[in-house]
Amino acid sequence: MGILEGKRILITGVLTDASIGFHIARVAQEQGAEVVLTAYPRPTLTERTARRLPSGPDNVPPVLELDVTNAEQLEGLAGNLRDAGFDHLDGVVHAIGFAPQTALGGNFLETPWEDVATAVHASTYSLKSLTMACMPLMKEGGSVVGLDFDATKAWPVYDWMGVAKAGLESCARYLAKYLGPQGVRVNLVAAGPLGTMAAKSIPGFEGMTELWPKAAPLGWDTKDCEPTARACAMLLSDWFPATTGEILHVDGGLHAIGGYAD
Repeated sequence: MGILEGKRILITGVLTDASIGFHIARVAQEQGAEVVLTAYPRPTLTERTARRLPSGPDNVPPVLELDVTNAEQLEGLAGNLRDAGFDHLDGVVHAIGFAPQTALGGNFLETPWEDVATAVHASTYSLKSLTMACMPLMKEGGSVVGLDFDATKAWPVYDWMGVAKAGLESCARYLAKYLGPQGVRVNLVAAGPLGTMAAKSIPGFEGMTELWPKAAPLGWDTKDCEPTARACAMLLSDWFPATTGEILHVDGGLHAIGGYAD
């Protein structure tokens, strides 16, 4: 019996098998959960990737197209989940983040509002909009887990995505406040830098991936999503029944020390 036995969980952000969302889905299945995936903008790629999950190529979980910035698709999500055989959800994983190139890589002072708005909509507000779209299927409560990157500091090249993550952290706290009475817990996992497609698209991000393993007290493997996926699985489980509005750091301990210390 796994810690997620019998639970039904919606997981976003599965693009390739390097995606953090993929590893969360993998660990969730290994722990007994039934998962449904959402995909944007290439559902066929997510469907191919899903064949590599423990359930195997003959038992691929449902893949639903969902652009979290599209109000019409969000309104139809609960119905599409029911059509896919999911009449309730026990958990939701928000593994989504996007910012235009102009909002990253040292362009902070020149980024136009339109690109900032895109980053905030896709990376921050989407936690609220996705959660609310799933609430009709969470009548008995459940757990929402989002992926974060420590927003207490101004990281090199992260720029407006860092601002969006700061908003994500605040959004999670407000969701925890308003959804707690309905039995819904909302928590974030702040992971260290991982070699995902999204991270590789940030100009100069390799600087952090080179320094982090040396500076983190426990070390850090930028290719290993397992610790982050396990943390998400724990927060999705019943082992944290009284924890909400929390940020769980899974970063080798770097957040606890003064910068890139030796």
